[in-house]
Amino acid sequence: MQAATMRLNQNTLLLGKKVVLVPYTSEHVPRYHEWMKSEELQRLTASEPLTLEQEYAMQRSWREDADKCTFIVLDAEKWLAQSGTSEESCMAGDVNLFLTDLGDPSLGEIEVMIAEPSCRGQGLGTEAVLMMMLYGVTRLGLTKFEAKIGQGNEPSIRMFRKLHFEQVAVSSVFQEVTLRLMMSELERQWLLEQTSHVQEKPYRDGASEPC
Repeated sequence: MQAATMRLNQNTLLLGKKVVLVPYTSEHVPRYHEWMKSEELQRLTASEPLTLEQEYAMQRSWREDADKCTFIVLDAEKWLAQSGTSEESCMAGDVNLFLTDLGDPSLGEIEVMIAEPSCRGQGLGTEAVLMMMLYGVTRLGLTKFEAKIGQGNEPSIRMFRKLHFEQVAVSSVFQEVTLRLMMSELERQWLLEQTSHVQEKPYRDGASEPC
């Protein structure tokens, strides 16, 4: 049941004002692979560099993973600019939800990466997180969110604080802080207001067309 739930997003496109969220497909792997050659991104995401073949294998495993939900973040302005634009040319980053606490299926760990340098500092990450939280609340039944962020990643920490997350733990071993948001009725209403413009549309691999 959980596996079916997490693969629910494989046919889902979420359209916002600044970003478009689409499922992570093989079309996106080459650009993603180029991003992850960056030592800065490896450090911020605690990732090891992979070969292109390993990256394709990772994409397939993510697609089938029972406890992970991944969307690629597209720059909406580029995506809407002209029909037929390839998604790879519009890619800005990714946003993920992990359901890894077997004792609490209502808790999702959320992370976002705006990897394209030209797309940073424009609010794309903020909208991507809000849209992913909306998806988690309305489609996956989540009521709590956590974000684990490297202590040196001040921009990301500030962003999550602005989204009402509160720091609950610091790990000197992993050099990361844990922030949490409990979705009370007030927070749920706030989230729905912040994302009232978001549209959910059907998605087909590599065939998302601006409407």
